[in-house]
Amino acid sequence: MALQKGDFILIDYTAKVKETNEVFDTTNEETAKKEHLYKEGEIYEPKLVAIGEGWVLKTLDESLAAMEINKPQTVEIPPEKAFGQRDPEKVRRVPLKQLLAKQINPVVGTRVEYQGKMASVRSIGAGRVLLDFNPPLAGKTLIYEVTVNKKLESNEEKIAALIHRRVPVVEENKFKVTLQDQNLTIDMPEETFYVEGIQIAKRGIAMDIQRLITGIAETKFVETFKAEPKPEAKTAAP
Repeated sequence: MALQKGDFILIDYTAKVKETNEVFDTTNEETAKKEHLYKEGEIYEPKLVAIGEGWVLKTLDESLAAMEINKPQTVEIPPEKAFGQRDPEKVRRVPLKQLLAKQINPVVGTRVEYQGKMASVRSIGAGRVLLDFNPPLAGKTLIYEVTVNKKLESNEEKIAALIHRRVPVVEENKFKVTLQDQNLTIDMPEETFYVEGIQIAKRGIAMDIQRLITGIAETKFVETFKAEPKPEAKTAAP
């Protein structure tokens, strides 16, 4: 089954730096734990990709169309097609007291925000801190070990996946999707009422659907609040 631009697929991957074999990203929970990448609250599961939409690095995106389902592939991405070459001019020494004055307590190997930009702390010594404003993966060749698990065929499947991409903390099957002619109705489960940023997520879902699914003129979100049953009045004993 040939893949092409615009297809919706679910992929599993593990990404590492070629030079050091260090894993920096994965969709697999066990791998994340093994490589000390695991974050509490993070959801580890196959990633939705609409081929050609730029949801992954461009070179990886372009490679997906040539892949076969359930056949592991390896994609090598040189620095110039990943996060660029390292720029020595983006490495600066900053007085430690300047950072402390801004309530920044630098630790070697961590990321800090300084003057509106993110930087890696490379070293600390003699009252000065070496800050590297290059992206952490600049100058690195990346290796992606990728498997395309599934191609989504129906509009209902695609819509459910787009919803899950924006609201991953609520189970996909709890949303009821009804597609009638050109009208789409999404019944929101009660769990979503308390999700932070849900209104922004709903707008994102609607825009994704408008851009990526043909033939839908209107998207409606339905939130139903059920009344709590009133306790029955107790009758006095005769």
